[in-house]
This record gives sequence, structure tokens and C-alpha cells, in this order.
Amino acid sequence: MSYQETLDWMFSQLPMYQRQGASAYKKDLTNTLKLIAHLDHPERQLKTIHVAGTNGKGSTSSMIASVLQEAGYRVGLYTSPHLRDFRERIRIDGQEISEAFVCDFIAENKAFFEANDLSFFEMTVGMALTYFCQQKVDVVVVEVGMGGRLDSTNVITPLLSVITNIGMDHTSFLGHTLAEIAFEKAGIIKAGIPVVIGEYNAETQPVFLKRAVELHAPIYWASDLMKDNTHTSDLVGPYQLHNIKTVRQAVALLRDHFEITAEAEKNGLLNTAVNTHLEGRWQLLNQQPKVIADTAHNSHALKIVLNQVLHEQQGELFFVLGVVDDKDLASILPLFPKNAKYFFCKPQVPRGLAAAELARHAADFGLMGEVCVSVSAAYKSAVEQAQPQDLIYIGGSTFVVAEIL
Repeated sequence: MSYQETLDWMFSQLPMYQRQGASAYKKDLTNTLKLIAHLDHPERQLKTIHVAGTNGKGSTSSMIASVLQEAGYRVGLYTSPHLRDFRERIRIDGQEISEAFVCDFIAENKAFFEANDLSFFEMTVGMALTYFCQQKVDVVVVEVGMGGRLDSTNVITPLLSVITNIGMDHTSFLGHTLAEIAFEKAGIIKAGIPVVIGEYNAETQPVFLKRAVELHAPIYWASDLMKDNTHTSDLVGPYQLHNIKTVRQAVALLRDHFEITAEAEKNGLLNTAVNTHLEGRWQLLNQQPKVIADTAHNSHALKIVLNQVLHEQQGELFFVLGVVDDKDLASILPLFPKNAKYFFCKPQVPRGLAAAELARHAADFGLMGEVCVSVSAAYKSAVEQAQPQDLIYIGGSTFVVAEIL
């Protein structure tokens, strides 16, 4: 199969949470354990860092990878979801996995995938681990897909576990309280392996502490330990200040395994986007009018991002807004300002919520605007109506941002 045919097979034949949602989610590691045995356990040959959390895990994973690259190491980075091309998920020193490897890996293992009914995410984890092993990387940063305890990535034994924060997202899978969600994320904590907690509160701290004590895992609270705010990153979203503290605490512990100078740490943070090609985090697309794209899509992240939008505002506000159909609209729509013009759109994935339905729900919260036929049409309308001093924000879903970048 060609690369496009291979992707079409992966996307259509097998469940993919990114596109389908609940029907693709498997709360079970049985298949992944079968798969890594079939692949001769590539994870046992790799030094890894495991990163979970409701928000910031992609940025945090990328910052850690960038610091290690600046320290001179060959670094694998596994993240999800992708924005434009599947290969973004699997990178070495910022370079995407080759189309040929993707095609060959699927062709060689297709019979096994079909016989065992593997999900899209399960086979992708297997592909990443195999690729990093074959390419003989020095270290791999692995971002959890969803949750942690039963996520397909949770077959590794890392040098370090990192949990960025806990917010209300994917509640139908992970639980309806912060403590329940924290329990799922804490599932990546391993016996005797140190864990960094980025942010915590009264509900989540006892959950992390209990798990760490049970497993004799040293626990580090980055928000308490990292008081120095002098480090900055080229990832400029307001929430990155928390992520930088988490990364710096992780780097402090990783010095037990790698030679990382203060200069490498500083440059790694300053060159994260350049080194890893991370996109969609408070990304400036235009200056006049100012256009910002951000993948924040739950209340925990949107509170911070929308506060920054209001801070940046000089003229009128325009929102290009689209969501997926399982989004808890009652938790996010009240966060958006009423004194703005909205361009409602549907991201082009099966999970996309119809623009008219989003507009109807938004009107209940005093958010008014136009229903647009596509994301690109919504953006075009916003640009046409905005003046040079105005601000256009594109978001609500990773998929909306992906269609604009």
C-alpha cells in the first residue's frame, strides 16, 4: 500500500478516538501487552520519560525533549493527536518518522493487527516504540494519549514519570471528579520511579501521595519546589509558566541520568518550537489583525487562555469556534465573552458538532454570531470583518486549529 492507502486503512478500519470518540476507547492493556510481545519488547531497549496530565502534556513533553536535544542527545518524541499529518506523532530530534517506515510497519504486522482487533492508538504505540528502538535513540519522551493507568503507552518503565495537572476532561472515561481523574493519571507512577507533579489541589494531592507511598516512588511537587520564574520559552501561551516549572523539576531529576548543563536547559526551553516543531499553542498567525490559534478545548485550559485573550484585546474580538460532539458545552461556553462576534463552524471529523447546533447552544449563553459552512469559511469571514486593531481567536478544538494551520 502507498502511504495514503496505509493511512486510510489505519483511520477507517480500526477505531481511532481522535476521529470517532467513545467507540474507539479501550479500557484495557491486554492488546498492547500482546502487541509488544509480538514486537519482541522494543520498550525494554529504551530509556523513557512518561508524561500525563489533563492539559500541558504535549507542551511539557516537547520542552523536555528540546532540553535533551540541546544537551546533545538523540531524542525520540511520541505525542498525540496530530494536527496535519500522522507522522507528527513520532519524531526524532524534531524530524518525523518516514512514510516508508509507516507503510512497512503496517504491512509487516497487518495480519497480527487484524487477528487481534487492535485499535489505531495501540498499533501507533507499537510503531513508535519499534521505530525508536531501531533508530537507536538515546532517550524517548512519551506523552500519554488519555488518562494513564489503562493508556496504551503505560507498558513502559520510565526513568521518570510526570503528571502536569488535573482538570475535568474525558469524564465519561476517566471519572466525574478530580480525584477520580487523578487516580487514572496516577496509574503511570511506577515502583521506585520518581514522579513530578506539576500542579495539584486539595482533591488531587492525596491521590498522588497515596499512590506514590504505596509504590515507594519519590514524589516532587514542581509548583512548590520551582519558585524561580526567570526561565522562559518560545512557547508563549500564558499557561506555559506552569509547564516550565514542571519541566525544570523534571530536568533536575534527569540530571541523575544525563549530562544537562544550565545552558542546555535554558536553550531547550527557548527553542522548543524550533527543535520539536510543536504547533497550535498560542500560535500567532497574523499581526494586523492579530490572529491567535490555540488547541485549548476544556474548561481548565480555556479559563487561562481566554483570560489572556481579554488581556491582549485592543479592538473588537472575533472567535472562530468549533467543537466535537462529546464536548461538555455547559462547562466551556460560559467562559467565553459575550461582547464578541462568533463564527461557528464544524471541524471536518466524524465527531465534529454541527455549526448550527453549536450556535444554538452558544445563544443560551449570550454568544451570538454567524453559522459558517466550514472552518476555512469561518476564518475568511472573520478576517474580512476584522479591522487591523482587532483580535481573532481560533479554537475550541484541536481539529479547528488543524484546518487553519
